Amino acid sequence: MTEPSNPGKITTSAVDFFYGAERVLHEINMRFLKNQVTALIGPSGCGKSTFLRCLNRMNDLIPNSRAEGEIWLDDENINTPDTDVVSLRRRVGMVFQKPNPFPKSIFENVAYGLRLNGIKKLSFLRDKVEESLRRAAIFDEVKDRLQKSALGLSGGQQQRLCIARALAVDPEVLLMDEPASSLDPIATQKIEEGVRELKSRLTIIIVTHNMQQAARVSDRTAFFYMGKLIEEGDTETMFTSPKLKQTEDYIAGRFG
Repeated sequence: MTEPSNPGKITTSAVDFFYGAERVLHEINMRFLKNQVTALIGPSGCGKSTFLRCLNRMNDLIPNSRAEGEIWLDDENINTPDTDVVSLRRRVGMVFQKPNPFPKSIFENVAYGLRLNGIKKLSFLRDKVEESLRRAAIFDEVKDRLQKSALGLSGGQQQRLCIARALAVDPEVLLMDEPASSLDPIATQKIEEGVRELKSRLTIIIVTHNMQQAARVSDRTAFFYMGKLIEEGDTETMFTSPKLKQTEDYIAGRFG
């Protein structure tokens, strides 16, 4: 049961999604609480990432696709034709499965969104870049090479740089699509530590195939299968005594 003191940051009501005539999401009703981490789990192709991308309208970039239903960010339905998508993506940032740093310096990668928003004051940019790199737990590793190319960083460092870039514009929500799937265990641990620290200031929604990761980082877990939300609840309950056998079988590794 949702605590009355923690209102939903994002609420979805009867969200369907279509690629052409193919319906890939079926009436997804969810509530994401402020300052909590929610993990979306389920086998490949079950709709987790598609649903995640609905939350900041990234699917708009896919031709001949459409989302139906309501997606509320606080008290605004963002799934309407008149939504300012650029503004929405400042409020709801995203980190992708594969690190995608720009071919620029480390500093300019993090400052990119700020410059795009018209911020030119160098002292402010410096402070914000450092703050964002610290929040992404990478500042100490790159502080002496901020003017060097981001492409020279390791994969794990590049992913944390992308997290810093997303954080620089002060989003209210951070979407993470399997952010550690291609990383080694040490880099994965740093990403997870960062997630746990960031939730004090953000609402975080993370797609993961790693059951142990979902158990470690999330407050709530939602199990998707075949485009449907099968079960959701607090993570401890979902992993120890889920209501449905299908959920139990997936978490135990009996399929998927």
